Amino acid sequence: MLWRSVVGKLWFTILLLVAFVLLILTILLLQFFQNFHTSEAEKNLMQTAVKVSVMVEHYEERDLIFETTDLVKDPSSRVAVLFSENDFWVSDGNDGTLPEISYDWLKSEDDLFAIKDTNREVQKLTSLPGSEDQAIIVGMPLPDREGAVYVYQSLNVIKETTNETTKIICLAAGVALILTTIFAFFLSTRITSPLIKMREGAFELARGEFNTKVPILTHDEIGELAMAFNRMGRQLKFHINALRQEKEQVSSILSSMADGVITLNRKGNIIVSNPPAEKFLRDWYYENSVEFEEEAPLPTELRETLEQVIDTEQEVMKELLIQGRNWAMIMTPLYDQEYVRGAVAVFRDMTEERRMDKLREDFIANVSHELRTPISLLQGYSEAIVDDIAESKQEKNELAGIIHEESLRIGRLVNELLDLARMQSGNIQLNFESVDVEVFTNRIVKKFQGLANEKNIHLEMNVKLDEHQALFDPDRIEQVFTNLIDNAIKHSQEDGRVGIQLRSEGEMLVASVKDSGYGIPPEDLPFVFERFYKADKARTRGNGKKGTGLGLAIAKNIIEAHKGTITVQSKLEEGTTFTFQIPKKHDYQ
Repeated sequence: MLWRSVVGKLWFTILLLVAFVLLILTILLLQFFQNFHTSEAEKNLMQTAVKVSVMVEHYEERDLIFETTDLVKDPSSRVAVLFSENDFWVSDGNDGTLPEISYDWLKSEDDLFAIKDTNREVQKLTSLPGSEDQAIIVGMPLPDREGAVYVYQSLNVIKETTNETTKIICLAAGVALILTTIFAFFLSTRITSPLIKMREGAFELARGEFNTKVPILTHDEIGELAMAFNRMGRQLKFHINALRQEKEQVSSILSSMADGVITLNRKGNIIVSNPPAEKFLRDWYYENSVEFEEEAPLPTELRETLEQVIDTEQEVMKELLIQGRNWAMIMTPLYDQEYVRGAVAVFRDMTEERRMDKLREDFIANVSHELRTPISLLQGYSEAIVDDIAESKQEKNELAGIIHEESLRIGRLVNELLDLARMQSGNIQLNFESVDVEVFTNRIVKKFQGLANEKNIHLEMNVKLDEHQALFDPDRIEQVFTNLIDNAIKHSQEDGRVGIQLRSEGEMLVASVKDSGYGIPPEDLPFVFERFYKADKARTRGNGKKGTGLGLAIAKNIIEAHKGTITVQSKLEEGTTFTFQIPKKHDYQ
């Protein structure tokens, strides 16, 4: 509304101030002019009385006196002359409302009648006989006579003059008030127009439009304010852009971090978080059966750690186990000068590190275990030869054969470890060739036919191929087949069956080796492709079967190097099936 705006307030203030000044000035002027007109009327009446008294004194002829008196006096007044007692004359009046005074009335007015004896002038406001109107009457004594001259006039004449003056003053005040209103409104508009522009500019700034500029219309304080406003807008744009860039940079850094980051205030509210931290929170909420949402409570471990950080103002480290994964957390206090305003927590998923630590420990234990037996045998049988415990040449040859076999076993273990290390480091070299798969597999199967016949195991092959040519490294794939077929024969009982199947599935070549052995326990199936893992915890295999426990790990790395996959299925007392698939074609050509 108008009276709530700066224009209305300024306009109303100026108008009220001018109106108040005009009111006071009008009252003072009216009082002044009223007194002025009354004083002037008394003065004129007294001058008329003086003139008449002079004529009475100098002229004896009364007609001349009366005629001259009519000419001298004001038409709105009357003159009364008291020549002597009972000798009284009153002039005619032009104003019909002005009554004629009588000698008796004059005699009843003691202060007027007594001037003929006291020789002093009299001025008086009184009511005339037969009229309710007020009149002003002056009296002048006649020199050297016991008489007096009276001149009187109705106050209505003075009131009419005063009313006319009042109208003129009020008209002037009204004109002045109208001009003041126009001027005040114009002035208010001129002053407030730049302010309105600045208000609109401030709203634009609040909406993020930092290119907004306020026009500079004047060079006074308001113009300087507009210049300062425009300068403020430029500075805001610069700082907001800098803050936005800083925020985007921090957000990009946090999003690209592998570690989780959560920023908390003192109340435990999450201010900033990145995707790894959100994964940690989701896992924690899932494990504790809490719905993941913005208003979800802070995890208990984080709240307790936050309270500890705030109380001690020191860094706190903890390790948490959530959904089977190890999380290392470091929480550090955030300061606002000397005041701890919150904390920042950094989470690192240590699951792989812990697994690798365990794998290293297991690897050392496994290698030590695998090497201990052949080394012990080498040491024992060599001592037997040195100490001549074996007396005959046949016994010495037998012991030497065992030493040679164990040395070969150590060599195979070392070579397999080297091969596995090269494969896992990505340094495996593959020599791709176009191979007839059926011919290639038949050759491998024939190598194991003798071993299968020794155990009376039926070895068979089933081929269902759309095309017989495939591109792979024949030496490496032969190594995979050799390992799988050898394991199948060794783990099959006599009169068992081992089947090799080849088939095509789209662009993939699928091969499987199935035996009818005693199978792999379900709890061991997820670990059969790990180094040195053996389902037999005693690490011995019946019937003299020995192995390093690296064959399946090597086979898995060879298949993965060919961009393929290898899986295992097994049931106790029913047998085991190893299946791998590789692409028929590669981009290595």
